[in-house]
Amino acid sequence: MRKLLLFLFFALFVSINSSHSQIRSTEGASGKRPIGISDLDSTLINNKRTIVKLSGKTKFTDYKVISFKNDTTYIDTTLTILKEYKYNFLRKDNFELLAFHNQGQTFNTLAYDFSNQSRLPIIGMNAKHFNYVTASDINYFEVPTPTTEILYRTGLQQGQVLETLFTLNFSKRFNVGINYKGLRSLGNFRNSLASHGNFSTFFSYRNKSERYRIRGHITTQDLMNEENGGLTQTSLDAFINEDPNFTDRGRMDVNLEGTETKLEGERFFFEHDYKLFSRKDSLNQNFTNLKIGHSFSHETKSYEFTQSSTSAYFGNTSSSSIEEKVESKYFNNQLFLEFNSKYILGRFRVKTDFTNYNYGYASILNTNSTTITTPKIKGTAISFGGSWNAKIKNFQLNSEVNLTPGSGKISGNTIYSEAIFKKDSLFTLKGSISINSKSPNFNTVLYQSGYDDYNWQNDNFKNINTRNISFGVATKWIHAKASITNIENYTYFDAASKPQQSGENITYLKVKASNEFKFGKFALNNTVLFQQVSSGQDVFRVPNLVTRNTLYYSNFLFEGNPLFLQTGITFKYFSKFKSNAFNPLLNEFRIQNTTEIGYPTLDVFINAQIRRTRIYIKADNLSSMFLKKNYFSAPNHPYRDFVIRFGLVWNWFI
Repeated sequence: MRKLLLFLFFALFVSINSSHSQIRSTEGASGKRPIGISDLDSTLINNKRTIVKLSGKTKFTDYKVISFKNDTTYIDTTLTILKEYKYNFLRKDNFELLAFHNQGQTFNTLAYDFSNQSRLPIIGMNAKHFNYVTASDINYFEVPTPTTEILYRTGLQQGQVLETLFTLNFSKRFNVGINYKGLRSLGNFRNSLASHGNFSTFFSYRNKSERYRIRGHITTQDLMNEENGGLTQTSLDAFINEDPNFTDRGRMDVNLEGTETKLEGERFFFEHDYKLFSRKDSLNQNFTNLKIGHSFSHETKSYEFTQSSTSAYFGNTSSSSIEEKVESKYFNNQLFLEFNSKYILGRFRVKTDFTNYNYGYASILNTNSTTITTPKIKGTAISFGGSWNAKIKNFQLNSEVNLTPGSGKISGNTIYSEAIFKKDSLFTLKGSISINSKSPNFNTVLYQSGYDDYNWQNDNFKNINTRNISFGVATKWIHAKASITNIENYTYFDAASKPQQSGENITYLKVKASNEFKFGKFALNNTVLFQQVSSGQDVFRVPNLVTRNTLYYSNFLFEGNPLFLQTGITFKYFSKFKSNAFNPLLNEFRIQNTTEIGYPTLDVFINAQIRRTRIYIKADNLSSMFLKKNYFSAPNHPYRDFVIRFGLVWNWFI
């Protein structure tokens, strides 16, 4: 917390020194959007745009955000319904996720996306990774003046979320920045405290001739949660039957006491390249160049499970207390050669990766177990691959191939290709195909615990083979996407929390569509998701229907339009299904065959924008005041009761 306060004070001091004024609209100086830059959402009510004031020497197109894939957008300070959906501690639209009651806890999954997967397995503990910042989540910037953004959101009971971004350019070619997100929320139920910290610092540089470029980042993260194992059966009955003696949720008994889990991570990443030669046409634009490049990544993760006293909840153990730690290390070096030319219609890259991995424990933990022969999985993997990005008028093709020959514990391949056709602003068509084969996550192959039932070594597990085909269309009236996925050797945790591989292939159909109807200053935003599992439904379970419908009103208030108001109500629903249950020791979800969940929720929000500040007030789960107490995030884990949240997002441009 001291680190957070010092950093916040520094950011406030630097940012407040001088705030000047300049008009920022969602259009460029010519009145048209720049070609080749991703469009931003903006506020447009009766031909009036949100006005954001900057200094008199800059315009909004100077404040660039560059993603890990080098896609460029601008810092966006508008208030839209999409911003409402993303206003949570993940800062992502969680339509396909089902949150647990306290922010900072895990999410159950309502839908899956297999369109573009990684080539390497991870440590596992998937339930712990929702708030873990990966390398692809890091953005880089190019800003003409020091820039700051602060997000604040209240928590449940004691606590809040506070995220601060500060970035500046020492020159047009050299940018640095830092980002810190701190989360602490006590929660309404006992032993549900969440305390997270995500810190990153990043930089990017290109030399004067622009032949050499480098960018990189450093991240440190610690995600701690108290685990309560859900309500006991007596408390569960009291919750469902609305026992007036337990309206204070802190009085309800839970399955675990003195139990904590922590995921820590550190990563160092940089990527640089050099143009070996370049040729220029008569218009002084590069049309042919050859680059050689290198990237390096070193990432360490550790997962800890501690209990001050053991519990029969996890079965037999000879220990009186538990303190377990497993660690994963990845060293990756990539060399690449990139050719960019109009003769190949775009960019072509060939690459090779050298990866060292080391996963495991310091020693064998449980002497009662005879299944563990070695406490570590380690080795080296070499991968070869290439990518091609081509464009012909309105048609664009992106393809990537990675091959990891079968040596050591890690092997497989990844093939991904997408074709995009864009007809001006009328419509966009996109089709993609993905073929992925990779080793299962490390914790399904090797796991140790002081609890006798949580020790295994599955050296016979096969690669998970996933094939996905998807097609999407986007117009001003509707956005729709359909995909079908086939999974061979699907790896899951069974009802006894043991890792298994399915002998039956999974066939999964997913269709998602969204649109918005406007009636003057009113709008109805709709998202509908339909899913069907035609084979393998015994181990792969999703609700058939998920919907979100938001009716809202938007308008400028007061003379001179100083305040933009957006207020409405959001209805969400997912159909009943036997959702996965949460295992806090593994921090994984397992299948279960006894409990179905599925229910509607109603949220009310009032959002406002004053200059560069967006203010958010939300009444979560208003429906809990008049509907049955059947709302659960997972078996034994109730969703949150009615609560009012407050927060804001504030930008400064010096």
